[in-house]
Amino acid sequence: MTPISRLLLAASCGVTAWPGLALAQSATPSPTTDLGRVEIRSNRNIDTEVRRESTASKIVIGREEIEKQGDATLSEVLKRLPGVTIGGAPGRGGAIRMRGLGNGYTQILLDGERMPPGFSVDSLTPEQVEKIEILRSPTAETGARAIAGTINIVLREGQKASPDDLKITRSQEHGQDSSQVNWVHNLKTEPVTGTFTVSAMDNYRADASTIVTDSSQTTDRVRESTSLGHRQAIHANARLQWKGEQGRSLTLMPFVMASDWNSQLNARVTTLESPLVSDSILSQTHSRFSMGRLNGQWSARLSADDRLELRFGLGESRYDYRMDQTGASGVLSGSGQPLLRNGFETQNFVDTSGSLNGKWTRALDNGYQIVSGVELEQVQRDEKGNAASSEDAGNLNAKTRRWAAYTQDEFKINANWSAYGGLRYESILTEGTVNGVLKRNESSIWTPLLHAVWKPDAQKRDQVRMSLTRSYKTPTLFNLMARYVPSLGENTWTQPDRTGNPDLKPELATGVDVAFERYLDQGGLLSANLFHRNITNLIRYTTAYNSATQRYISSPANVGDAYTQGVELEAKFRLNQWMADALPVDIRANTSFFHSQVKDVPGPNNRLDQQPSMTANLGADYRMRSLPLTLGGNLNWNPDYSTQRTEQQLNYQGVKRVVDVYGLWRFSAVTALRLTVSNLVPRDYQTGSTFVNGAFREWAQTTDRNWRNLQLRLEMKI
Repeated sequence: MTPISRLLLAASCGVTAWPGLALAQSATPSPTTDLGRVEIRSNRNIDTEVRRESTASKIVIGREEIEKQGDATLSEVLKRLPGVTIGGAPGRGGAIRMRGLGNGYTQILLDGERMPPGFSVDSLTPEQVEKIEILRSPTAETGARAIAGTINIVLREGQKASPDDLKITRSQEHGQDSSQVNWVHNLKTEPVTGTFTVSAMDNYRADASTIVTDSSQTTDRVRESTSLGHRQAIHANARLQWKGEQGRSLTLMPFVMASDWNSQLNARVTTLESPLVSDSILSQTHSRFSMGRLNGQWSARLSADDRLELRFGLGESRYDYRMDQTGASGVLSGSGQPLLRNGFETQNFVDTSGSLNGKWTRALDNGYQIVSGVELEQVQRDEKGNAASSEDAGNLNAKTRRWAAYTQDEFKINANWSAYGGLRYESILTEGTVNGVLKRNESSIWTPLLHAVWKPDAQKRDQVRMSLTRSYKTPTLFNLMARYVPSLGENTWTQPDRTGNPDLKPELATGVDVAFERYLDQGGLLSANLFHRNITNLIRYTTAYNSATQRYISSPANVGDAYTQGVELEAKFRLNQWMADALPVDIRANTSFFHSQVKDVPGPNNRLDQQPSMTANLGADYRMRSLPLTLGGNLNWNPDYSTQRTEQQLNYQGVKRVVDVYGLWRFSAVTALRLTVSNLVPRDYQTGSTFVNGAFREWAQTTDRNWRNLQLRLEMKI
């Protein structure tokens, strides 16, 4: 084993040295009969080969790895992938981030199309997903709104020879029981093939948090709250494919879902200064979300070298939300403001969206392949509400129109080199009416993209990837159009009013990626990926005091330039590949180190929002030889860190450490029982914020509880 292989393995597993590791050399038997080359591959090996053959950097996670841990949500699968982090407390879901970058930097696709408005990845169950593709650098075809990268989620495909899958799950967390049923039906008719997937759930979730606020202007106080939420939901999707003559095919992908959420929260605020006073409220929340969408794809071979593909998407989603806060007695704090207020919040929106894309592919001699396309998309939102509980909510009537054109050429130069060149143009117009005032924002961006793969020895499996790209992040509809929303509690720096900014510019990034990959002969791989991004027109929410209204107001703004860089290490192998006498335990490990700096914000800790200094995963799986039992687990770890958002504002994110373990007992080839324990060693999750200027100081720390989750699942093929 070469020194670089040892270095990659040790760094990916988070250790400084592994003494005594040596690759077992197999004795060469004397052949008696030449049967030629016989190759047996699992799905995992096929996914690895797709990754190896791709010119642009791509990681493929197939069904075998998706279902291995027995996760209840898709975000639990994603958190273990190289360079991916999930925001929020353990087990509570949150924004998906690549390379530690916050909302909007990671492009999420569903079957190659942008996620529908209002759709959350956690709305999908792992049983609905065929594979997950991670692209660390943008391509012209998948789009350049991907400064951090792209995650493409491909839904299940039908397999005529496969039986149906039925999974019945019962779980418990903090004394609350939840149930889930998943059914995958493979259509076995001709000429239409396909699959139907249905998931139904009845889930309860408890939450508890404590917020301590220390302020030089308002009364110090502590807020304690507990809540119990109940979600009932059903999701259904299908992939139906018809294949005709001369390469013609039509694929229809309908998707429907409905979700109902009820929760009751009790909160008490108590001052920590004399005179000691307290107040309490009861908050009841009810929301409903429904969505229907139909995506389609028609393709035909125009000639031996030309292929045409048309894709379309139509969809509508509806959301109704109401929160009633009652019981407040109007007790005043030392600053003269009420500790809590009675009131209500509502939000109701209807999103309609449509898209139409055309792609032409021509295959030329010597491995050349030219792909060109045009994309059209429109999203219309009609929303009404008296208040908003997050930055991404408001009261508006707005629409976004987008069109793009691209071309790319992928070709093999020789046995050692292959390359990719692409160019994409995208134009986005957002306009809307907020309180009778028309607001408008328009931007257009050119994005050149270059990728190359170099194989030092064409007969071996080592290769080096290089990318030079331009990518961008556009302001969201709410960044641009959100109306002014007052705070429901005390108006302070940590509880500001919110508003939008229609004059925002998109963030632009120039990126460089270099990666080394070693694909092991007996399966598995070692890789190291270095990246750097220079970002201009960085968008960040900042809070300022408006002396005219005497209110603290949070709004988005372009705050200047930034850069981010890092290294991502990954190792996947079987332990007996490295130690001859070891058990055949599958090891998967990845470690990523990140660094960023916002140039116009003084340091230290002037990093990009919510980017940890590192993230790491270490997992193992072992199928016992003497029993039909498979055991496995994973450790996910993110250290704590602080972020200097402005000269006066500092945020803190606490340590996140999540241990998941599972056991799978196979009664037969078609029946198995799985026990999964998620968040085996729960610990409180802390976040904080601090504001300091010459005349005022405020500090707030939030502690969120989380608990161990036990899940028992019966898995059957019928």
